[in-house]
Amino acid sequence: MNYTDKIRCSWAGSDPLYCQYHDSEWGVPVHDDRLLFEFLILEGAQAGLSWITILRKRAAYRRAFSNFEPEVVAAYDDAKVIELMNDAGIVRNRLKIAAAITNARAFLNVQEEFGSFDSYIWSFTNGTTIQNCRAAIADIPATTPESDAMSRDLKKRGFKFVGSTICYAFMQAVGMVNDHTVDCFRFASLSKPE
Repeated sequence: MNYTDKIRCSWAGSDPLYCQYHDSEWGVPVHDDRLLFEFLILEGAQAGLSWITILRKRAAYRRAFSNFEPEVVAAYDDAKVIELMNDAGIVRNRLKIAAAITNARAFLNVQEEFGSFDSYIWSFTNGTTIQNCRAAIADIPATTPESDAMSRDLKKRGFKFVGSTICYAFMQAVGMVNDHTVDCFRFASLSKPE
């Protein structure tokens, strides 16, 4: 497939994997708890790295972390942590691996309290996508008041690797904000009311 035939956000570049992710996933509203958990873990794993690194490892992450089923990940024990630390397919950072397990347990607590993680997490944008009109990538902030509030609340609930910058990247990925630049072909289609 030719990825040069469309105008897209400049960060997507020409890498086919990046372009496919940009075109089909980034900024599309997600309301599935399992997929929300996947993005939460992957955004945390990305801290200090490039997103393309995580995208290239995504299949390995799905395999290593039981397809991001929070109930399964929450039950991981020390032996599983050792197994994950030896898995060359993922980022072998003990703190990030431990955070994924901690976050799975906190995720289940949120589901129990709110009925779903979806209803909880989307409350930070009043259940709707914040429609931005960014002319260029340079106009996109690293954090917003909404990501600050999300980060504070997630931390209070015991989540790890959920600083405001990570939260804002998560919000962009799962369509809580539309940060496609106005010249991008995805901007208009994702600007329509849900």
